[in-house]
Amino acid sequence: MVEKASNGAADGRAAANGKAVIAERPADIRNVALVGHSGSGKTTLVEALAVATGAVTRAGRVEDGTCVSDYDDIEQRQHRSVQLSVVPVGWEGIKINLLDTPGYADFVGELRAGLRAADAALFVVSAAAGASGITGPTMTLWAECAAVGMPRALVITHLDATRADFDEMIETGRAILGGGAAESMLPLHLPVYGPPGADGHRPVTGLIDLLTRQVFDYSAGTHTRTEPTADQAELIESARGRLIEGIIAESEDETLMDRYLAGAEIDPATLLADLERAVARGGFHPILIAAPPPGEGREGLGTIELLDLITRGFPTPAEHAVSAAAPGGPAAALACDPAAPLAAEVIRTASDPYVGRVSLVRVFSGTLHADETVHVSGHPDGDHERDHDLDERIGAVSAPFGRQQRPLGQAVAGDIACLTKLGHAETGDTLSAKDSPLLIEPWPLPRPLLPVAIRAHGKTDEDKLSQGLARLIAEDPTVRLEQNADTHQLVLWCLGEAHRDVALERLRSRFGVAVDVIEHEVALRETFATAASGRGRHVKQSGGHGQYAVCEIEVAPLPEGSGIEFVDKVVGGVVPRQFVPAVEKGVRAQAARGVAAGHPLVDVRVTLYDGKAHSVDSSDAAFQTAGALALREAAAAARISLLEPIAEVRVTVSDDHVGTVLGDLSARRGRVLGTEPATAGHTEIRAEVPELELSRYAVDLRSLAHGGAAFTRDYVRHEPMPAQVAEVLRKAGAATT
Repeated sequence: MVEKASNGAADGRAAANGKAVIAERPADIRNVALVGHSGSGKTTLVEALAVATGAVTRAGRVEDGTCVSDYDDIEQRQHRSVQLSVVPVGWEGIKINLLDTPGYADFVGELRAGLRAADAALFVVSAAAGASGITGPTMTLWAECAAVGMPRALVITHLDATRADFDEMIETGRAILGGGAAESMLPLHLPVYGPPGADGHRPVTGLIDLLTRQVFDYSAGTHTRTEPTADQAELIESARGRLIEGIIAESEDETLMDRYLAGAEIDPATLLADLERAVARGGFHPILIAAPPPGEGREGLGTIELLDLITRGFPTPAEHAVSAAAPGGPAAALACDPAAPLAAEVIRTASDPYVGRVSLVRVFSGTLHADETVHVSGHPDGDHERDHDLDERIGAVSAPFGRQQRPLGQAVAGDIACLTKLGHAETGDTLSAKDSPLLIEPWPLPRPLLPVAIRAHGKTDEDKLSQGLARLIAEDPTVRLEQNADTHQLVLWCLGEAHRDVALERLRSRFGVAVDVIEHEVALRETFATAASGRGRHVKQSGGHGQYAVCEIEVAPLPEGSGIEFVDKVVGGVVPRQFVPAVEKGVRAQAARGVAAGHPLVDVRVTLYDGKAHSVDSSDAAFQTAGALALREAAAAARISLLEPIAEVRVTVSDDHVGTVLGDLSARRGRVLGTEPATAGHTEIRAEVPELELSRYAVDLRSLAHGGAAFTRDYVRHEPMPAQVAEVLRKAGAATT
């Protein structure tokens, strides 16, 4: 039940027969991630490419009627991608794994997983959005791909929008993304506009190929080649020279430029070969145009040209080196060879209601076979226990296709497949041969910085909460779970509000656990701002064995970080030796509960200097109670300071928004420590900010900098809170009580 990528129709299409497209060699595979802002048209483009290759018969729909790249019910309800999906298609004997990544910043973890599995990237931008379609996150990802030498191309969508301007989009893209290498980012085609409609709008009906000087007409819903008109020929010559110069500048043939400048006509085949080599090594970034098919059974504009670029210009998996290390050994590049030892990486983890856990893996070396035993290893992350260095037997090997799983039987080096029955493997883990264990360094994941405090909605949910959270974190490693020891709250750390909503929805709909979101509490503390004395008297007589304990203490403030220091200065045995530890225990217990606003007391010295005992009625319990009472009385006579946690914040922001971010940090009671240049066009700001002011900073910063900023936060210390802020908190606590 499989179909080779090479046995499609004569024009390169693979029949839409529900069978998986397979490849037997890495040279016959292309892994391409589609990257772009939410709403740029990535998913629509994937659907158009699936139609163009014959992978589906209806516009972007599989047999059950859902979108070809929709996997999650949440995606269908919210009408946006929230997780990575893979759609394999066949074209001219090549298997193309299209990795549709989420465009919303909250799901950047899924996006980075897609880039890890890919060997090239298509950056999709919407002409309808103009310059704002190339957002801060898009620029950051472009720079990250450039840093690792990943080949990239730019695809312009929505060119038929009312306010779309092709020339403006080209110059904007080259200026923002091209930087100093703008000459290596040039369009391969010019749009052909049809006659204006009643509203004056002119649809894009075709493309002018600048290299071959041919026109590709899509007006009838099929890809037809025609000769240019006189007006089109004039447009070609004005843009073609610039493209040729850009290609020749990246050519390995040093004589080509001299021949061109001398007036020689360069063969289009030579230019095309040089273009493809330059694209494959990341030296040239072509700009293409794409649009969805206008109706059922019709081809999307630019899809044929895009497929040709992917198959001929993008690199094979063998050209994308990934390193792995044996236990205790140095890292070495993996051989992308089906006959080599197995090395694969879990790219993402999902749950299926019928088959259980499904692991999406990229095979970097060797061949994965169904029902074989593999070795699972990974990097401990410190957040939760994971089973590492164990052998597991995998179940079926299949190809993902929308919500379907199409049987593969095996996956060779360079391919992407789904595995079942891997109960312990999590995202980022390495699968290798059981007799040759390897470990691949995982890709960096963003730190979740939006806290969400939760509690089980009811008793039945409380029983299932632990298991549901474990499954959630296994699926999404960008969610971090914290059981706060100070506030006793269960906190989910997420990347943003949309990420939070999806995580809670998955808990409810997929794992059957309903939770309530409660106000997140910051771990405040208390301390004595002035010295004070206190007397604790616990005397009770109820006819039987009584309780008698009296102790007197002095409390003095200590420097930050000192904790609770207990000193015994009792003389004369007024408090018998055996009861002194009980007094200390009572003092420490009361300090943990707090003495003013219910927050732990820290950084004080408590000195026991006097007291009374009874030969019969005194006990450990009585002196524990007396110690607690003495501390409370001392607190009533002293000035108590609330201590708030301070975090060091490092914000990397585009230079255009530095002033806005600095002003916002000051409004949050932050102290700016300094600024320094970061990457080109960006500045790093260091500041110390109270954590009370950072609860929503992950959301607010994105709004302030229009997505062009990132930050980290690390706890530094606790320090006294301003009196006016402390008073507001006290009143709020009293009102709640």
